[in-house]
Amino acid sequence: MKLYNTLTRKKETFKPIKKSLIGLYACGPTVYWYAHIGNLRSYIFEDVLKKTLVYNNYKVKHVINITDVGHLTSDADTGEDKMEKGAKRDKKTVWEIAEHYTDKFQEDIKKLNIKEPDYWTKATDYIPQQIKIIKELEKKNFAYLVSDGVYFDTSKVKSYGELWGSSKTKFKPGARVETIKGKRNPADFALWKITPKKVKREMEWDSPWGKGFPGWHTECVAMAVDKLGVPFDIHCGGTDHIPIHHTNEIAQSKALYGKNLANYWLHGEFLNLDKGKMSKSQGKTIVLDSLIEKGFEPLALRYLCLTAHYRSHLKFSWKNISLAQKSLLTLREKAENPRKKTKKTLPYLTKFKNLINDDLDTPKALALLWQLVRSKNLSDQEKSFLCFEFDKVFGLDLEKKTIIPSEIKTLVNQRELLRSQKNWLEADKKRKEIELKGYSVKDTTKGPIIKKISHF
Repeated sequence: MKLYNTLTRKKETFKPIKKSLIGLYACGPTVYWYAHIGNLRSYIFEDVLKKTLVYNNYKVKHVINITDVGHLTSDADTGEDKMEKGAKRDKKTVWEIAEHYTDKFQEDIKKLNIKEPDYWTKATDYIPQQIKIIKELEKKNFAYLVSDGVYFDTSKVKSYGELWGSSKTKFKPGARVETIKGKRNPADFALWKITPKKVKREMEWDSPWGKGFPGWHTECVAMAVDKLGVPFDIHCGGTDHIPIHHTNEIAQSKALYGKNLANYWLHGEFLNLDKGKMSKSQGKTIVLDSLIEKGFEPLALRYLCLTAHYRSHLKFSWKNISLAQKSLLTLREKAENPRKKTKKTLPYLTKFKNLINDDLDTPKALALLWQLVRSKNLSDQEKSFLCFEFDKVFGLDLEKKTIIPSEIKTLVNQRELLRSQKNWLEADKKRKEIELKGYSVKDTTKGPIIKKISHF
């Protein structure tokens, strides 16, 4: 099995720390707002990774964190905490919105057939551990105190920046971050932010440096090490985490333990709209419920994500999601037959495993699935077996049957009666009525076949 390691910028043969158990950590959502479908693409990629590891007979210990404090609105360690900002917007407490958007995120990933992690870890449950980490960094002379908080001294880590480029890259003051009085280096980041005098925050804790809250980059170190040890096997996230968040996790781990936090760093690319990337801050988002309201299955989004390699940009459009849904429904039809494993299925299984083990090459694996579905050399039973075997990684829930609403069944029966009376004009009107409700009717010698269609 080969995986592209962002840390080394090359595809490497995967060598786990333990023979059968893989430690997998994925950066979770900041629960101040809904996760948009661009965010969800990352979790689909991570789920494909997890399913591929399981397909290779590994057991996976999987952790996803919930950021419910400490993620500021700018990378400069300035601005409001996103949670506090979200609470003002929703006119609720920070704790209420954290619970609400955590629940919504977990509902969304369930709809996408993403397997839940073994552990959900919340930043607010790890305040003592984060304080302990900061104190240890201070003791080792990697942290220093200024007026607004405790900062990590990046100049003390010679390899700082190795994840995204050269360890010798120089930062220009104000280029990446806003200048803060007392900071030694522009790239230095907050470990603990002190609450200003006469300011009352909803989320703040006592600490040796004053009442305040932890910085975003320390929480993942605390939670990952607690659940997986150091180093662990694989750390995942979006490409936007590479230059700052994951770089700063690595810096802390090097300072604390003298070793990298994880051996393999995998990053998923953006899901783009017609005009640029999807972004909450810029107000350009589509959430999963938007797709559902327009008549799309959540798994149509999963199918769409499989059509592009996880390290490639993927363009979202209503046309693309419509085609994805039609393809998904067609695959379900092909998988309806009894399953039969034969000698003829073995070459397909071997090729499929080779493709997914080549850095999760889902586009080629999906192309292989369509190749066998259209093959004249395989029986329907053999095709069905292979569809379900591939679906152990694809996660498209091909066993799911379309439930036809009673209203649609009634309309189809009415149309059949009109056809039996040779009232073709009224039967055609009834067909159009059925189509307007999102279903098609195909007439066969064995009776009508009803299918769910896209509205687009």
